[in-house]
Amino acid sequence: MIIREIKARTILSRSGIYGVDYSINPYSGCAHGCTYCYARFTFIHRNLDPSDWGKIVFVKINAPELLRREIRSAKKGYILLSSVTDPYQYIEKKYELTRRILEVILRKQFPTIILTKSPLVTRDIDLFKKFKDIEVGVTITTLNEEIKNIFEPNAPSIRSRIQALKEIVRSGVRNYAFIAPLLPIIKIDEIESLIMELKEIGVDRVMIDKLNIKAKNWITLNEALDKSHYIDKREFWRKTKSPEYWMKMRKELIKLSRKLSINIDIIF
Repeated sequence: MIIREIKARTILSRSGIYGVDYSINPYSGCAHGCTYCYARFTFIHRNLDPSDWGKIVFVKINAPELLRREIRSAKKGYILLSSVTDPYQYIEKKYELTRRILEVILRKQFPTIILTKSPLVTRDIDLFKKFKDIEVGVTITTLNEEIKNIFEPNAPSIRSRIQALKEIVRSGVRNYAFIAPLLPIIKIDEIESLIMELKEIGVDRVMIDKLNIKAKNWITLNEALDKSHYIDKREFWRKTKSPEYWMKMRKELIKLSRKLSINIDIIF
């Protein structure tokens, strides 16, 4: 992994994501190197090879200082940490940019949404408790560690993420689980098992999004599929490209929400 320290020009960015006003990305690139991640488009903007996603991370070392200045004149709105990187990837343990950014946001009490795959998020529960409006989410794509290792090779284990969610729930901080992307190899009964476990933990809500093919992520997805001995590659792509398949999955998820009496936000 190549780590490069840089000075960013700006850190509080206007967001086009529904329900979010701003995004903050303390890092550019992500050490998790998930094969399906379409945030690799940020590398294209830097004139970097998108296939290097997961191999290089840029650390915006001046992010907290920039935010102190930029947030003074910003109209209050929802901030997402983060939209194109994981704010708690392993280098956060050293740089603590996310924690220092949260301390700045806390002073202004901007409503904040966090999304991560890392159990390091529990380090900042003490800060989360001081927010008037914050929601902390953990991405859990599957309960199958073998599938996780194929598509999320460097991300923390599923069990460590579930444990992190348990700690966040126990802390009383508003929370959610993000099942995304919904991989077309995962059957509805597997999704049901995952959601049942999330319900037992006591998560406030579940969000689900489908697999999106963008920014040449089909290349790394194909490489991952080629390493698997049991995934039918042709069937994987047939379902991925089929609007009928996703419509059917949406209907199944709506039924599942009613069956399990849990709030599922389907965002596709």
